[in-house]
Amino acid sequence: EKHARFRSYKDLSIISLSPESSVEAQKKIGADIIIPLDILLPNSVSEEELQKALDRTHRWEKRSLDTHLKDRRQQAMYGVVHGGTSPEMRETSLRFVSDNDFDGYAIGGSLGKDKADMQQVLETILSLELMDPTRPRHLLGIADLNSISMCVLNGYDTFDSCFPTRVARHGLLMTPEGVVKIRRTVYKDDHSPFSTDPLSPLFSYSFATLHHMFKQNEPLAGVLFSMQNIFCMNLVTKRMREQILRDEI
Repeated sequence: EKHARFRSYKDLSIISLSPESSVEAQKKIGADIIIPLDILLPNSVSEEELQKALDRTHRWEKRSLDTHLKDRRQQAMYGVVHGGTSPEMRETSLRFVSDNDFDGYAIGGSLGKDKADMQQVLETILSLELMDPTRPRHLLGIADLNSISMCVLNGYDTFDSCFPTRVARHGLLMTPEGVVKIRRTVYKDDHSPFSTDPLSPLFSYSFATLHHMFKQNEPLAGVLFSMQNIFCMNLVTKRMREQILRDEI
């Protein structure tokens, strides 16, 4: 209840992370949006375990918020909405966040076993109509192209995820038209340019060059691929913002 404890991978010493120390660390690095310490359980847990984790998460969030409010520093804190796939627990968590002085909503916890479950959970949360329309809505841990498109249409504002850089290390390059699996042999002798956009980090590279870099495990490949995927995410979300301003979505 007091804190989470784990061992350092360096020297196996015990490290304690409390709601208070988590907030202090995020303030120290100058985080624009601070996320309280919470408990994330897999989709397979029992309803009893999920309820227990939800209750503790709310207590930890309150301690985090109390610490944050002592020294805001023009930083925001979003309350995490938990509850797994349970509509009742999601409603309880939404009411908790809405009733406290959080700056926004961070939708977290397990969103189900697949994208169909995730869409159902997100639609359920919106259908409850408990979120303050003046507070932003952030989706934790989701940032693939298809999911973002679906979630923006469902009223979610911002996202975070390691997806773009993680898949980059596995040779998956993101473009507005879809994903390119650069490790495939079809690109071995393809000397056409990967991108015709001069702003793309890969503008001056051919498919064949990128394929070779990945196959040879060149460190530069992971860096360039990550830059490309982040570039793509920024480009896609920029277009979505423009569509929103034009009332197209």
